[in-house]
Amino acid sequence: MKIFSDEIITQKLLTDVKCNLCGKQLKKDDFGYIEDHLSVNKTWGYGQPSDGETHDFDLCYDCYEDLISRFKIPMQLTSLLKE
Repeated sequence: MKIFSDEIITQKLLTDVKCNLCGKQLKKDDFGYIEDHLSVNKTWGYGQPSDGETHDFDLCYDCYEDLISRFKIPMQLTSLLKE
């Protein structure tokens, strides 16, 4: 004999994303997918002022482009698209 019990499972669902730099809410398409953006999750290690802290933020594409335009050494770019 099988005996069942009722359980309530809580699940976190991503509903919105806002850019941490400019505050813009990212758009959703008709299927609920949020526009592409940069998500960073960094846990700082030993010897850093933020040792043991995890920093988590999101940037919209415009803010990402602004950030990389200020790099002293340009990032390396690799494309998946064939020309």
